[in-house]
Amino acid sequence: MITVTEATATPGALKRLADEGVSVWLDDLSRRRITSGGLAELVANGSVVGVTTNPSIFQAAIGSGEGYEEQLADLAERGVTVDEAVRMMTTADVRDAADILRPVYDTSGGRDGRVSIEVDPRLAHDTAATVAEAKQLAWLVDRPNVMIKIPATQAGLPAITEVIGLGISVNVTLIFSLERYREVMAAYLAGLEKARERGVDLATVHSVASFFVSRVDSEIDKRLTALGTDEALALKGRAALANARLAYQAYQEVFASGRWPALSGARANKQRPLWASTGVKDPAYKDTLYVDELVAPGTVNTMPEATLNAVADHGEITGDTVTGGYAQAHADLAAVERLGISYDEVVRQLEDEGVAKFEAAWQELLDAVATSLKSKGVDA
Repeated sequence: MITVTEATATPGALKRLADEGVSVWLDDLSRRRITSGGLAELVANGSVVGVTTNPSIFQAAIGSGEGYEEQLADLAERGVTVDEAVRMMTTADVRDAADILRPVYDTSGGRDGRVSIEVDPRLAHDTAATVAEAKQLAWLVDRPNVMIKIPATQAGLPAITEVIGLGISVNVTLIFSLERYREVMAAYLAGLEKARERGVDLATVHSVASFFVSRVDSEIDKRLTALGTDEALALKGRAALANARLAYQAYQEVFASGRWPALSGARANKQRPLWASTGVKDPAYKDTLYVDELVAPGTVNTMPEATLNAVADHGEITGDTVTGGYAQAHADLAAVERLGISYDEVVRQLEDEGVAKFEAAWQELLDAVATSLKSKGVDA
C-alpha cells in the first residue's frame, strides 16, 4: 500500500521540491497507513511533511472496514449514533497522524507537520454550524498541528474569519475561482485582525488555501473538445495551470501590501497557497504535470499516493515554473473565454459539484458505518 518505492527511495525530485520552497503533503490517510508504519516512514525519510484528508478519503478508508473493526465494536457496545461513530474514528486517525508529524511541526515552527480534517460537508452553507463544528473538531483532535478544513462557499467565508479569530488554524478547501480566492485571503486577514484584538499570538495561527487544479482542466477540456476546432483543441491542458498561476500572482499581491504589513509586524503567518486535486485525470497528460508546472516558493502541493510516487520516480523539478508565466496565463484564460466558454460559469459549477461530491461521500460513509453498527446489534 505504501510505496514511494516502499517508502525507502531517496527523495530526489521531492527533495528538490522542498529546496524550491514547496512543502509536499500527502492527500490520503487511513488506519492501516498509520498502524503499518508507512506514514511514519514517509515522514522520516523527508518525502512528506503534512497530510490532508477529505470526506472521500475517509469514505474509502473507513468504508473498507480494514483496521477499524475493534473501534467499531467498542462504539457499537456503547450504543453511539452513526454520526458520533464517524467522528470518533476520523478524529482518532487525525490525532494519530498528528502525533507522527509532530516532529516536523516542531522543527518547522508550525509551518508544516500539519494534518487537516474537514467539517461535515452537509454544513457547507451554514456559517454558524461550520464555526461550531470547527471548534468541536479542534477540541476532539486536541493537537496543535491540526488544521480544520472549511469550504470556500459564500457561507464559509465568515466562518473562516471567525475560526481564525479564535486562534484555530484553517485549511480553506474547494477554491476554484480567482475572485473567490481573493475573498478567502480577505477572510483570513479579517480573522487575524480579530485574533489580534482577542490577544491571540498570531505566530501560532497558520492557514493554507486549497486551490483546486485538475478539475478545472477536466471541465474546460470537455468543453474545448466539444467545440473541436484546432484553436480549441490547442488550449486543452492549459486552463488549470493558468488559473493556478494567476492565483499565485494574487497571493503575492495581497501579502505584499494593504492590511498585511501591520499583521506581519505582529508576527502573523502568510496564508500559503496549496495546490489540491493534483492527480492527473487525463491519461494523455504527464502524470506529474500539476507538480512540475506549479513550483513556486511558499506553496504546498498535496498529492495522492500515485502522484507522490510518480514525482519521486520521474518528476522534473527545474525551478520556479509559476512567476514567469503570468502573461501567458492571462492569455490562455482569455482565449478560452473568446471561444464562448465562461470562466465564471465553470468555476461556479465546480464549486457546487465539489460540495455535492463531498456530501455524497460523507453520506456513503455514514451508511457504511450504520450498517457495521447494525450488524453488531446497534440500530444506528
